[in-house]
Amino acid sequence: MTEKIDFTRRNKTIDILRALTMLLMVFVNDLRTIKEAPRRMLHANANEDFLGLSDVVFPCFLFVVGMSIPFAIERRLRRGFSELDTTMHIFTRSLALLIMGVFTVNTEEGISTKLWMNMPVFKMLMVTGFFMVWNAYPHTYNKIRNLHTVMRAVGIILLVYLAVIFRDAGGGIFQARWWGILGLIGWTYLVCAFIYLYVRDNILHLFYFWLGFVILCMVKSSNLIPRESFLNDLTGILHINNGASNALAMGGVLFSLVTAKYLQVAVRKKVVFIISTVAVLLIAAAISNKFWLISEISATPPWIFYSTAASIGVYGLIQWLVFAGKASYFNIIKPAGTATVTCYLVPYVLYGIFFGFLGFSLPDWMKSGIFGLIKCACFSFLCVGVTSLLERLNVKIKL
Repeated sequence: MTEKIDFTRRNKTIDILRALTMLLMVFVNDLRTIKEAPRRMLHANANEDFLGLSDVVFPCFLFVVGMSIPFAIERRLRRGFSELDTTMHIFTRSLALLIMGVFTVNTEEGISTKLWMNMPVFKMLMVTGFFMVWNAYPHTYNKIRNLHTVMRAVGIILLVYLAVIFRDAGGGIFQARWWGILGLIGWTYLVCAFIYLYVRDNILHLFYFWLGFVILCMVKSSNLIPRESFLNDLTGILHINNGASNALAMGGVLFSLVTAKYLQVAVRKKVVFIISTVAVLLIAAAISNKFWLISEISATPPWIFYSTAASIGVYGLIQWLVFAGKASYFNIIKPAGTATVTCYLVPYVLYGIFFGFLGFSLPDWMKSGIFGLIKCACFSFLCVGVTSLLERLNVKIKL
């Protein structure tokens, strides 16, 4: 491990980028509640050569996940945790994301009218179970710690109960229909964190892994790998799919290492590096777009290049503001960066309260046009505000 890289200093820019990305994720998810949202803010169709705001937010978040991996792992190792302990931490963190991902996916299928609860109640109990199991309980004396253990056990029982009794609108049982956003993050984190743990700060080797995932995406996007093949089976077992998600996260790992290693480099050189990197990625995106569509659904190479370029470009702008002493501008969204999973789950609770228990119905003027967008923006900031309140009450999911 080279001593040139200092992972003890927290990177404020990563925290802000994570917060901004989560804020936008809540915003674009809420766009489904309004009509006639601007085309540029929506997802592209499966066979459409198009990139909307909604198509960029998730890959940017994967990039931030990758950027955080070196800091998280190196801090654990420097605090005295062994590689085995860190390996188990990676496993348990990924498993938590997979479990939450499967639960949230099942809620998208509706719920049977034969159950004693409706969907808002199910979601509220589901999120309650998440917090009981994975809450960041404060360190305190033994009796309270025993209570925390009991709460975790009750949370596990609650989630198992919900999974067993669940039936979707068509009568189907609880199942891994797909892994959902949280699950995809979990699989991607699992693969990339293990790669970093055993490669560490070797930038060249990490670049080879990133390039390998990009090439895998190109090959699979061209349908050059037979379904009945070892490589296809291997990528399926590891849920790498076509490598796009891993390429995005590994790009974050690589970029994070480079920025950390050359932290003391003159600002002018950093600006040149970021602009040059974005330019190269945009050129790669334009060239690859001659062969593949820009598609999030199909996870194509142009989508990787454009999304990575956007992530690095926004990171550069935020870093410039941080260096200029303007980091406080982002304090209002800070909880979305420090309690990210909590912020992602808050909408499930608010939707349940507003539209389930209270029976709230939006007036027509709030369902379209500029007022609809303002409503979505206000809802996003409301979720961040609730996340901040929960943090103050020591309610925060920590993985």
